[in-house]
Amino acid sequence: MARSGRLRSGAAAKLKRWRKGHSSDSNPETRQHRLAARSRFCSRPAEKSNLTVDAVKLHNELQSGSLCLERASDSAQFRMEEDSAEEAATEKSSGTFLSGLSDCTNITFSKVQRFWESNSAAHKEICAVLAAVTEVIRSRGGKESETEYFAALMTTLEAVESPESLSAVAYLLNLVLKRVPSPVLIKKFSDASKAFMSIVSSQACSSSTSALRWVLSCLATLLRKQDLAAWSYPITLQVYHGLLSFCVHTKPKVRKAAQYGVCSVLRGSEFMFGDAAPEHHPAAPSTAKFCVQEIEKAGGAKEATTTLHVLALLRDVLPCFPAAVVKTCCETLLRVMTLSHVLVTACAMQAFHSLFSAQTSVACLPAELNGQIITALYDYVPSTSDLQPLLTWLSTMERAHINLGRLQKDLCWAHLPRLFSAAMNCFLSPHSQVVSAAAQTLETLLRECIAPHMEDMGTVSASAPASAAYLCKMFKSVEEGLTYRFHAAWDQVLRVLEIFFETCGKQCHPIMRKCLQSLCDLRLSPHFPYTAEVDQAVGAAVSTMGPEVLLETVPLEISGKEETLDFPRSWLLPVLRDNVQGARLGFFTSYFLPLAAALKSRALEFTQAGKNVEAKIYDTLQWQVWTLLPGFCTHPTDVLGAFKGLARTLGMAISERPDLRPTVCQALRTLIHKGCETDAERAEVGRFAKNFLPILFNVYSQPGEDGGTNAQRRSVLDTVRAYLTITDPQMVCGFLEKASAKLTSAESSEFTRLSILDLIVAMAPFADEQTLDSLYRTIQPSLQSKERSMQKKAYRVLEEVCAAPHAPCQAFVRSHLQDLQAALLDSLKSAASPAKRPRLKCLFHIVKQLSAEHEPFVTALVPEVILCTKEVSVGARKNAFMLLVEMGHAFIRFGPTPEEAMQRFLLLIYVGLTGSVTMISCTVLALTRLFFEFKDHLEFSVVEQLLQNICLLLASRTRDVVKAALGFLKVTLLLVDTKLLAKHVQTMLEAVGNLSDDMRRHFRMKLRNLFIKFIRKFGFDLVKGLLPEEYHKVLVNIRKAESRSRKQRALKKAAADMDEEEAPPPQPRGDSMEEILADSEDEEEEEEERHRSKEWRKQARQKGQAWLKEGEDDEPLNFLDPNVSQRVLATKPGPKRSRGVSHDFQMSEDGRLIIHEEEEELDDDEAKGADEEMADVLQDVGLRSKKSQKRRFREDPDDEEAEAGTCSQYKAGGSGIHRPLKKEPAFGAEYRSKKGKGDVKKKGQLDPYAYIPLNRAKLNRRKRAKMQGQFKGLMKGAQRGAKAGRRNRLKSQRS
Repeated sequence: MARSGRLRSGAAAKLKRWRKGHSSDSNPETRQHRLAARSRFCSRPAEKSNLTVDAVKLHNELQSGSLCLERASDSAQFRMEEDSAEEAATEKSSGTFLSGLSDCTNITFSKVQRFWESNSAAHKEICAVLAAVTEVIRSRGGKESETEYFAALMTTLEAVESPESLSAVAYLLNLVLKRVPSPVLIKKFSDASKAFMSIVSSQACSSSTSALRWVLSCLATLLRKQDLAAWSYPITLQVYHGLLSFCVHTKPKVRKAAQYGVCSVLRGSEFMFGDAAPEHHPAAPSTAKFCVQEIEKAGGAKEATTTLHVLALLRDVLPCFPAAVVKTCCETLLRVMTLSHVLVTACAMQAFHSLFSAQTSVACLPAELNGQIITALYDYVPSTSDLQPLLTWLSTMERAHINLGRLQKDLCWAHLPRLFSAAMNCFLSPHSQVVSAAAQTLETLLRECIAPHMEDMGTVSASAPASAAYLCKMFKSVEEGLTYRFHAAWDQVLRVLEIFFETCGKQCHPIMRKCLQSLCDLRLSPHFPYTAEVDQAVGAAVSTMGPEVLLETVPLEISGKEETLDFPRSWLLPVLRDNVQGARLGFFTSYFLPLAAALKSRALEFTQAGKNVEAKIYDTLQWQVWTLLPGFCTHPTDVLGAFKGLARTLGMAISERPDLRPTVCQALRTLIHKGCETDAERAEVGRFAKNFLPILFNVYSQPGEDGGTNAQRRSVLDTVRAYLTITDPQMVCGFLEKASAKLTSAESSEFTRLSILDLIVAMAPFADEQTLDSLYRTIQPSLQSKERSMQKKAYRVLEEVCAAPHAPCQAFVRSHLQDLQAALLDSLKSAASPAKRPRLKCLFHIVKQLSAEHEPFVTALVPEVILCTKEVSVGARKNAFMLLVEMGHAFIRFGPTPEEAMQRFLLLIYVGLTGSVTMISCTVLALTRLFFEFKDHLEFSVVEQLLQNICLLLASRTRDVVKAALGFLKVTLLLVDTKLLAKHVQTMLEAVGNLSDDMRRHFRMKLRNLFIKFIRKFGFDLVKGLLPEEYHKVLVNIRKAESRSRKQRALKKAAADMDEEEAPPPQPRGDSMEEILADSEDEEEEEEERHRSKEWRKQARQKGQAWLKEGEDDEPLNFLDPNVSQRVLATKPGPKRSRGVSHDFQMSEDGRLIIHEEEEELDDDEAKGADEEMADVLQDVGLRSKKSQKRRFREDPDDEEAEAGTCSQYKAGGSGIHRPLKKEPAFGAEYRSKKGKGDVKKKGQLDPYAYIPLNRAKLNRRKRAKMQGQFKGLMKGAQRGAKAGRRNRLKSQRS
């Protein structure tokens, strides 16, 4: 093998090399490809021309006018122009033979215009014919309408002689016929059909099928356009029968075209969609007669090719036949299925499947006939070992019963028990696909045939009427699946039982109790593998039957008086908790409350006795019982009667049991949101607000352990908010007055006042206007309080009042708008940083309601809003940007035009550019956000002026200003069109290039991303030419990285495509019979069919074979047995090989597995999209937040509940001063490299790895000595290290 990078000896003399320094010269001497390309258009090619003699002859005849475009007798129908004015003389421009193709104005031939680049001779012939016909139409002054093309092509069709030209004309006719007006085709049906039929008769035995298939398609289109009256003429049926006869043609493309044409005629004829459409097509009976005759003619021949072709046709047209004909066809199908021919049986089953799936009317398939077919198909049940036929049979029976249920529910239910029994037998199949398909069939039948009718039924018992008896039989069949002989499929059986419980549990629980007992006993079996499936099934029973039925059938066996600590049914408590809904609240009061009390008392007894383990077990059990309460509060059925008996207990639990407080609060919230569905129920629960709200207020106001943890206090506050939605407003006002009095009381501690303010925040949106006025006067001094927490809570009250949608709150804001403006402006100087977030949100809601006369107030807010864009609080920054945008919308509302309003608003913002350094950076951020938000309302001259000012700011010595300016440039590159931005590229790049060395080092990554955007938008050369030389190295590096990234993406895509190609092909379905029987000698197969033909033929051989399954235990096969057809298998019996499993680990070239650690991140910055690259800029302008910040907000959404005096909840995370100081190093982190990827060896420490890559080459005998030397060196090194370590240990012990 030659060495890499070298040419083989003697090869250098054969190659022509560039002279030194001339490798980049253009227009080389060797111009082989250019000459070849030129010869295609400017001269006659040396190879065979695509412009045939026949095409030239046709073109000349059409140009000379020897071939008339219309016959003398039909000149009125095929006129090229409506107005026969004299033609204007035009000068003919120079053109090629494809001029008529390239500028053809008829959209019908848009597909053909792509053919001219093809190398196919047939495609080039089509292009030549279309060009010639177009030129002829133009020479006659035509408008290139479909009718004109139809006339010209029909005339051409009778004149051409060569098969290639005939195929091209037929193809173009096939395209244009679909768009020709129907009256034209009805009028010319006789002549057109005669021309088509003559070509069909002449081409029927031809070896080339191209022309024949397109002419058949033209015939189908012509027949489809005819009206209903035309089908009463014999000529129409004669033409249709001619088309029908080709449905059994030996050539697959001809046969497909004919079958598609017949389907389009029967299904898509235009008169079938009118108001007076017949129930079926007039040609449907004759089509059915043809199919039956062809099948009977083929008889029981061994090679039933014709039968298969007819069955493929029947699969598509059987739903179009009338009922009498459908019955005859179905009888024929059942007869041919008795031949036990595998392919014939599969195709016949597909025909039945399509008939049932079409959901035809009673005129096509009556319910009685549907039921008779179902009964007949039980004689053709395949063996449970026969995979594909059994799957087809199950799918067909499923569709048959669904269709029967649509036609007649009672008859469907009468047939369902037998199918359930047959499907349960499929659970014994050795094939997992069969078991899954059988389970899926039963689930579908339960959901589509049973579930829609269950609401109309009463309670079902064993001694119920007929329809209920059918349900009992079906359930017994499924229940039998719990016996041991079905143990291999218990997971699927349990899934079917779960669906049964879901659909029928509410009405059928009397007949399901025994099954529930069996399930619970089965779960207690040792080593039972399907506990999760049993839990799901029992959970479905709980959600539909209710907990009362379950506990009557399967007692909980927990009373608090047990002698042992073995609770075998304790697993029912989590199942009940997760699935209870729509139950009686009174049942919880009567059954579970006494049980919880007994368990709690037993736990206290054990605690007093010092038995902590037993006490913990009983305490856990009573807590689990209480966790059922939220489920019982979900859509309960007896709120009006049962809640009053439970309310006192819940109130005591909230006040006296801190451990149950979160659960009880959750139950109350669930009851309010999901249980009070009527006004009466809301009034009943709201009646107890006078009892619950004081308890909740007291609990929330208690400091220390009595009030519970922060999570418990948040739960209490959420419950208060929920209860206030159904509380009488007068009662809320009373509570607010008491809270205001306690807030101003000197005896209240700081914690109490903060807690009361939290409660006032929750109650304020529900108060009336008078109470809000009093409340406003109460909290107004707190707006300027020096206590930051008090000030923040006071602003929260105002925020809730301003944001509330209730009428009293909106009326208060409107009436106190001037006061609110004055108070907010007065408190500007005293506003603390923590209060900025609610203050800005309050201003946001106020600005929304302002009109033009309040413009001075909005103007006064501008400095504060700009400065708040760099607040420490993320929420404050977000609200500042929101307020800024809302102020822009307010100015647009103020008018007169959006452009003038935005210019006026920007003038207020520009003032900030003359302030301090902080003010300048904040102003640039504000301008960036406004530009992003209102780009459509800004004139480009304003953007240009803004851009020039920002470029001047890049010369600043302050990093914050430069950072904000660079962010503005990024947004500009994202938003502004390239053409508009082109004249400012030099200004922007010069400003960036003049940055100081310190700025360039500090913002190197931001500059790199900015350069990437410039290069992508304007090209590498332009950017490089406008930047100083010190940036060129970075630009070259960017270009290399971009190129490398593109190559990697291309390789990944190629690898993915290769994986898709290497994936195993899907199993051939029943609808691919035509491909299986395709004639491999057809010369005009599509290219993709040629690639797959070998595999298809292999599958056809496999699928055409059949096996006989011998009797069990050497029992001889009885061919007189009526079920002997089940012994004919399409699947070869025998053990199946297990497929290899892919572990999805990458592998290096030397055989090592590549496993990425979770903490490692693959840096693929170049592959990021524009949105991800803009993340940092959009974050700065308040359009996007970091993931860690989003997570922090999700965990603690309401920061207003943080009280003074409590410990800080801050968790370190991020970089700089926010970095975690007590971070535990990851395993192996001491070996990680600081400069690159991977691990490094440390002096005096163990190696980070010690392994030998597996390689087959190392088994080579000639290299054995070398391998042994390497391993000896490895062992010697390890031994030396061990000896050194031993000596060091001895020295340390002696010392």
